[in-house]
Amino acid sequence: MADTVRTTCAEASFDENQGLASLRNRHTIVILTGNHLCHNPRVIKEADALHAAGYQIEVLAGWIDDTLAERDRELMKTRAWRLAVVADWRPSQPWGPWRRRGHSLWRRWAIWRQRQLGRESVDQFGAPAGALLSAANQRPAALYIAHSEAAMWVAVRMLDQGATVGVDFEDWFSEDLPSEARRIRPIELMKRWEQRLLAEGQYRVCASQALSQRLAETYQVAAPDVIYNVFPWADRDHLDGLTKDRRDCERVSIHWFSQTLGAGRGLEDLLAALPLLNQPVEVHLRGMPKSDWPSLFEKHCPARCRDWVHVHTLVSNTELLSRIAEHDIGFAGEVSQTASRDLTATNKLFQYLLAGLPVVASNTMGQREVIDAVGDAGALYPQGDVTALAATLRQWIADRDALAARKQAALAAARDLYHWEGQLARVIHAADRAILASPIGEAFDRT
Repeated sequence: MADTVRTTCAEASFDENQGLASLRNRHTIVILTGNHLCHNPRVIKEADALHAAGYQIEVLAGWIDDTLAERDRELMKTRAWRLAVVADWRPSQPWGPWRRRGHSLWRRWAIWRQRQLGRESVDQFGAPAGALLSAANQRPAALYIAHSEAAMWVAVRMLDQGATVGVDFEDWFSEDLPSEARRIRPIELMKRWEQRLLAEGQYRVCASQALSQRLAETYQVAAPDVIYNVFPWADRDHLDGLTKDRRDCERVSIHWFSQTLGAGRGLEDLLAALPLLNQPVEVHLRGMPKSDWPSLFEKHCPARCRDWVHVHTLVSNTELLSRIAEHDIGFAGEVSQTASRDLTATNKLFQYLLAGLPVVASNTMGQREVIDAVGDAGALYPQGDVTALAATLRQWIADRDALAARKQAALAAARDLYHWEGQLARVIHAADRAILASPIGEAFDRT
């Protein structure tokens, strides 16, 4: 009888089931990240969705940068759920630089210990894991959801204490980053945390069907729910209609963005394809240049095409869609250097579609999953095949009427398939199911 009630309640909507609504109103969900909010839109959307459903929400974050902290504050002005900064290492804080320096030294010690003694530790991340765990222990909650590597460690510790926990695989944490960076990460520990959270956690979601299937196969568990990294269709109501990036609107404009600008993002392909196009274009890249960017640009972009390329600084989440919408084509040249990059459908795909840009994407499994579904709004090219990339771009650039139709197809894909409004029920259902399967849910069944 209890299982029947639980299933019925978990599938009911907020409006249809006042008992479930009461359950939500009485309980708190804590989201564990340890990072800045403004660079983690998935956390924001999840918190918004669960709070709107009636849950009390608190996000545990960490601050290291004053500019990003101000963006976090701006984001919170329009939200009723709580943000708790569990570690503040900003330069402006009296002890911020010293705390950050001390933690950096501790991280180096942890990395040395792994290399010399083979002992892995959560301290290798350089994240405020201890502060995150302490804060979580001080906040009784019906559910704790991990959104980062260090947060997984916290969730496992909470699981050991009998808490109901979950994990959101924004990326495949243990299979992410290039080989050089992976050498100083506690890979085996992460795999153990992933195994436990997937086998024993109640809330289990990830960012693509391809990743869900691979996680299930790797850890021999039920496939996690898929919550795509999409954005609200309503965000288009806030487009500013300005032109800030483009220089010559007569040229077709290609756009790419990420947090950092450097090697391993497929930009080598895009730059090398430019001299193979039949006409000049504009290329707009948005991100923080890494130290390897100047040499990469000089090596892959011929001199005669370099003035086509424009680099822009990062903008706030609220402005990003407007800046993307200025352009004509979105580029997503992800490289399958890790399983995570190959399997994940990144948020740039969905931002392009929402902005009305058709997408030329490399053929990773995660991107193929999306591009195959959007028809004329997307095209794939083999990673590293500059000739194939250039051929697709030439075709799109040559026919402006067809390009305009592709833009309309992109908007239709965002409106009909890939929008956050369509993911809300999945997020809420996953949280409801997790709590209803816990001791709290068992008590709810008896009332």
